[in-house]
Amino acid sequence: MKTLNQRIEEHRIVTEHFYLPQGNEIELALAAYREQLPLLLKGPTGCGKTRFMRYLAWRLGRPLITVSCHDDLSTSDLIGRYLVKGMEAVWLDGPLTLAVRHGAICYLDEIVEARKDTTVVIHPLADDRRELPVEKLGLLFAAPAEFMLAVSYNPGYQSVLKDLKPSTRQRFVSLSFAYPVPDLEERIVMAEGEVDRDFATRLVRLAGMTRSLKESGLAEGASTRLLIQAAQLLRQGVDVHSACRSGVIESLTDDPELLGAMEEMIQSIF
Repeated sequence: MKTLNQRIEEHRIVTEHFYLPQGNEIELALAAYREQLPLLLKGPTGCGKTRFMRYLAWRLGRPLITVSCHDDLSTSDLIGRYLVKGMEAVWLDGPLTLAVRHGAICYLDEIVEARKDTTVVIHPLADDRRELPVEKLGLLFAAPAEFMLAVSYNPGYQSVLKDLKPSTRQRFVSLSFAYPVPDLEERIVMAEGEVDRDFATRLVRLAGMTRSLKESGLAEGASTRLLIQAAQLLRQGVDVHSACRSGVIESLTDDPELLGAMEEMIQSIF
């Protein structure tokens, strides 16, 4: 079994992740960190929330422990549990406890997907107490100054059943993310996909057209992440139309009419 130091070192960001700011989100996040305030990131799928957290972790020199939240995420999954090893029960820290012990950044991605009874466990960490009670150990961990709690969610998927309670939401400094403006998105696609400006410009134009289809029933338009994937396919020698079809539009919907409309967009742009 790995030692605590070995486990935490696996989460250290050793190289700078490419990130172009959309506004003053970096300054706000750094200010929140200095004041030991938790962060709430909200924005559509693939707009750069996770990339931002990786950049922030590198900038602060702190390990980043990311948890992808889901319906079956239990309190034990976050806090930790006893495991049987040989003839004895050995305690294994969960990601939240590991982050608190080592002053890391714990990032709960898509927090609204977790069960309500699970998210309550972050409340003592997200206010001025900055404490994590671990009942199974009978211990109360005080978070060091280096620890930061961050969560994210997509407002576009909100519903009555999947929304943050005010008692949770109002503990956080909130940063809103959106898809970058075209010029910025082109620069991101060029850098991440390693393609020329002309192709990046056309991809961004395609994304803008798909995003306009939300009024026609498309759940969500093409994300910046999908554009980068299409650029990566092109880089591997895939033809333009196949790269756009498989890298972008097929990931958005199975509806034949919407797919047909987006296929026409590809034909018109490329």
